[in-house]
Amino acid sequence: TIAAPALAQDWKAKYPELVFAAVPAENASGTLEKHKGFIEYMTRELGVKVTIRIASDYAAVIEGHRAGNIHFAEHGPSSYIRAHTVTNGGVEPFATPLDANGNTGYYSVAWAKSSAAGTKLEDFKGKNLCLVDPNSTSGNNVPLYSMNKLGIDPAKFFSKVTNAGSHENAVMAVQQGTCDLAFNWWNSENDSNLQRMATKGMVKQADFKIVFKSEKIAGYPYVLTASLPADLKAAIKKAFFDFPTKDKASFDAMFQGKSQGLAPTSHQDFKSTIELQNFVDALRKKSS
Repeated sequence: TIAAPALAQDWKAKYPELVFAAVPAENASGTLEKHKGFIEYMTRELGVKVTIRIASDYAAVIEGHRAGNIHFAEHGPSSYIRAHTVTNGGVEPFATPLDANGNTGYYSVAWAKSSAAGTKLEDFKGKNLCLVDPNSTSGNNVPLYSMNKLGIDPAKFFSKVTNAGSHENAVMAVQQGTCDLAFNWWNSENDSNLQRMATKGMVKQADFKIVFKSEKIAGYPYVLTASLPADLKAAIKKAFFDFPTKDKASFDAMFQGKSQGLAPTSHQDFKSTIELQNFVDALRKKSS
């Protein structure tokens, strides 16, 4: 029994600071504010300093895993698969949030202005489309896959296709009229990126309508760098799964009161995302 604490100290000596990274769903200050309690909680639970890195794009988080300067992170399914590929399996997913109804998984939707003519994607020929980030599942990859199934080649069908960067930017582009429709994540009627922006007073939900909704996507994962010591990985996982009960206020702040907790997840849960990724990669090769 004497060896166990020594082991724990071993990883603390090697990792006096742990870095958590978040992918860009919203602006940096919003991301920082949302995770403040979580970072303080993880610092308390793990007994070492935990800092947050807010990446400018998904690729930066993926690169951080590869370089070994990000230890755990929030990903979308596609960016996780991309990270898994470029690190040769050097990352492992371990948790995914439950929505307000206790389900995992989410959807990709296309938002247009309520006042826009048209009720479905096919009605927006010749209009401007906003995607999110090239590694976003709901904002890029599922849309490309879904449009392909509908026989839509975005480059030919729309007059302009723009990568907005973050989910919030894409919605704002529709609000401002620079895009006629934008893809985004959607959990349920009462929880979506748009709904959270409306809560913050950035937009009015009534100004938008859904003109496309995808099939269900695997839940977005929280991911560990696989090369971390086993006892450190176990400590991160334990702290994570204790989070909804041990610090409910911070958990609710992180998920804006829209999550019932966390569910375990593994690489097996992202089989369909691998097919999606292969499809998108083939599409990019074809167009380059």
